[in-house]
Amino acid sequence: MTTTNSTNTTYGATPNDLPDGYDDSTMRLHLDLLRTELSGHNAPPGVEKELLQAFARQYPKRRWYHRFTGSQWGTLGGVGSTVALALVFLLSLHSQTGVVGEAAAPLIQRDNGVAFIALDSLESIQAAPDAKVVETELPRTALAAAGLPVSPESAGDMVRAEMLVSADGKPLALRLTSAE
Repeated sequence: MTTTNSTNTTYGATPNDLPDGYDDSTMRLHLDLLRTELSGHNAPPGVEKELLQAFARQYPKRRWYHRFTGSQWGTLGGVGSTVALALVFLLSLHSQTGVVGEAAAPLIQRDNGVAFIALDSLESIQAAPDAKVVETELPRTALAAAGLPVSPESAGDMVRAEMLVSADGKPLALRLTSAE
């Protein structure tokens, strides 16, 4: 942008805007003369200090969080809430399925109407080589350890069950066959 003062002197001119007879070296010469002449002029002592103090009063330093307006904070809060909600959703999917997209294997499965209860993690049950089903009788108190409700009146009774046992004898799963 070029501006003109009352004597028609142009400020902010580019080399293409120079009048005839002026070239770049002439412009540099004039600017050097101006620079040396102005170097002898100094502002009175204390003016710079007063100007800096006035500027500091007019534009006080603000903390980083004061730089944002209310609408900007609202936008940031909305974006942050959306990201947090998406992370919670994805983590809940991951905890249900192990890997997003795969169906989660339940801890209790049904086999001909009878509940099958996993006593160990499903990964170790699936990884157990040569697991076999063994029929046994358990006291009802052992069912309480597996998380099933047991009434005090029948706590001493025996229950028939089938257990899935690994090759080294570790019980992996329990299936109740009768509750007599």
